[in-house]
Amino acid sequence: MSSGAIERKKQRKPLSAKQKQGIVMFIIISPLLFTVFLFSYYPLHGWLYALYDYRPPHQLFNTPFVGLQWFQILFSNAGRREQIFGVLTNTFAMSGLGILFSWLPMAFAILLSEINCRPYKRMVQTLTTLPNFISWVLVYSMAFFMFNSTGIVNNILIQLGILSKPFLFLQQENNVWITMWLWNTWKGLGWSAIIYIAALSGLDQELYEAAYVDGAGRFQVIFHIIIPGLLPTYFVLLLLNIANFLNNGFEQYFLFGNPFNMERIQVLDLFVYNLGLGQGSYSLATAISIMKSIVSITLLFTVNFMSKFMRGESII
Repeated sequence: MSSGAIERKKQRKPLSAKQKQGIVMFIIISPLLFTVFLFSYYPLHGWLYALYDYRPPHQLFNTPFVGLQWFQILFSNAGRREQIFGVLTNTFAMSGLGILFSWLPMAFAILLSEINCRPYKRMVQTLTTLPNFISWVLVYSMAFFMFNSTGIVNNILIQLGILSKPFLFLQQENNVWITMWLWNTWKGLGWSAIIYIAALSGLDQELYEAAYVDGAGRFQVIFHIIIPGLLPTYFVLLLLNIANFLNNGFEQYFLFGNPFNMERIQVLDLFVYNLGLGQGSYSLATAISIMKSIVSITLLFTVNFMSKFMRGESII
């Protein structure tokens, strides 16, 4: 070994305890980072399909290269523009209902915290959280069993003389936005309230004691201590919901959709599925997905800037 190498080895400082801890933590999270890369970033190479006129079963690079043709079709074709406008209307309506009533989990958490009977409180929390773990397939099976033309609800209403013939609950298109929001709220209300319940446990107990000493009642404690304490959590979740505005999900609308309500229930994710796998327009469906991703990222950075400007805190 040369004298220069020996000198550099002597000058090399040993790793500090903090650096060793950082290396250990990186090794621990490396499987998670690999999983994120594998499922979130590696599939992005599929965006190349938007630049070709892909027709299976041919290989991608054996199909004609069309550049930005599919993106131009989205805006130049009047029929396609009208179709996408209808889909976006459904998406905005259902996402808008979710944001408009995004305070419900917080209100539910506050009401749950006011229950003094601990066994009853646990029972309510458990029963309202369980639907989150039920798949949409089972939810639709339950809805079909209850609300189809020969279901329980129609049979009861006919036997009571309220209806003379079955009412087609699942085929109605006029109230499908409200119906989907109600099912989504029933399924996710208890689960969404968990984060607010955790935030409630972190509030300073001395504030409660001081309020009760000053003669404050339950509603005064709620409006002057609990709600202000939960608002930071609520605003962060609200901003994330706004950034996720175009992502309604797929399973719920795919299962509840039928030829009678498809015009009102088809959101962007379902439209991309029907366009790609249903009609075989893989390249056009990919182009729409890319536009959706760009808009979602733009919304995320916009709401992050708004949060930093208005609250002095960023969410990313």
